[in-house]
Amino acid sequence: MNDANPPGAIEPPRLVGRMLLAAVLAAIAGLMFGLDIGVISGALSFIQKAFRISDATLGFIVASMTLGAAAGALVAGRTSAVLGRRASLIISGFAFVVGALCCAFAQTVAEMVAGRVVLGVAIGIASFVAPLYISEIADESRRGRMISLYQLMITSGILLAFLSDAVLAYYGAWRWMLGIVAIPGVVFVIGAFFLPSSPRWLVLRGRMEEAVDTLTHLRGSREYALSEAAAIRASVTEKQRGVSLLRENPNFRRSVLLGVALQLIQQLTGINIVMYYAPRIFEVAGFGQSGQLWGTATIGLVNVLATFIAIGFADSWGRRSMLLTGFVIMAAGMGALAWLLTLGHTNSDLVHYLAVAVLLCFVMGFAFSAGPMIWILCAEIQPLEGRDFGIACSTFTNWAANYLVGQTFLILLDGLGAPRTFWLYAAFNAIFILFTLAFVPETRGVALEVIERNLYAGKRLRDIGR
Repeated sequence: MNDANPPGAIEPPRLVGRMLLAAVLAAIAGLMFGLDIGVISGALSFIQKAFRISDATLGFIVASMTLGAAAGALVAGRTSAVLGRRASLIISGFAFVVGALCCAFAQTVAEMVAGRVVLGVAIGIASFVAPLYISEIADESRRGRMISLYQLMITSGILLAFLSDAVLAYYGAWRWMLGIVAIPGVVFVIGAFFLPSSPRWLVLRGRMEEAVDTLTHLRGSREYALSEAAAIRASVTEKQRGVSLLRENPNFRRSVLLGVALQLIQQLTGINIVMYYAPRIFEVAGFGQSGQLWGTATIGLVNVLATFIAIGFADSWGRRSMLLTGFVIMAAGMGALAWLLTLGHTNSDLVHYLAVAVLLCFVMGFAFSAGPMIWILCAEIQPLEGRDFGIACSTFTNWAANYLVGQTFLILLDGLGAPRTFWLYAAFNAIFILFTLAFVPETRGVALEVIERNLYAGKRLRDIGR
């Protein structure tokens, strides 16, 4: 028997449209996330003028979303285990719509912050549950591509938000900028009601017959569904546990720490300083206002296009190889940008265009590697009985690190100067190459139950996918 395929000699199932549709609907959670990241950047100047607030208050309005998301990620671990993945996605969709409308109709700073916190909770739940859900409905031969759809939706949401902001800015319609994101939220809520339950969650709840029926629906083969359900049941020894499993099982502690480290790494690549502060970076590089605007839009487009590389190669090239390649590109991109900035403000068109080129290379490197691959890995490496807790820890880390990176970037820029700040992020990405070589496993084409078995057998983390 090939361990990478626990259903034994049974041929892997063909791609079933129902499985693809379920993955796409769940991935729309990423679209909502991306839209919120994008729209707030375009609305900030209008919000500041409308409420007559300081830069510090404006920064708190932006940061309140990430704080809400960190809280939402912690809540999601419980709701996902008790209510199920599908119910949790529905809750996040409702919260997203409510939060978006609160922001659009806010009359005070307090109301705006409240709306942003609700949005954050929604996004925190979705960022936890969506990759987890997709990993549990997809078969192992297509799992990487399916989870990459989530990252594609995030990048698409950012690009759409940039474009809608550009149009609505002509009319000063900042409330429309904030409220229009409720539309995909409504679509998501409606679609989530038609999603099948996660077969692994059903097995955990002792609903074996429903799990087999769901797998048959998703795989198109009753024989394959029975074999896969048996493999899932064999891996389930206890119901979902968190702190107790962490305390008792050193192997589970290893998988939790790896997930936490991966999400910390994703934020320390510097991607969100580019997304949040792209116009400021282009300004530092010597661009005028028009160049800053077009440069930011180009970043959004490259971010979307490069994500298709992940979708195309995640299940053939592999997670580990793509991460290594991405970190090399990101380290080189940040280093090159730092070197160009040491030249100081210059009117040289060549330097300006080189700055754009290396920044786009950095974004491309992230979009096909650390962006999707880390979400994929975090959904794959946790054992079933502790999966909700493990992913909650890593997702919380992502949002906490997101907040810290966003809050410290301008401080670093002012304190260290632009060149040294970007040299620092270049060094981070170089270190992440070594971390990946030492600890990150290749999980391409390996069933979740096999990864769990290898983890509990005490194999080195980088070998649990073998």
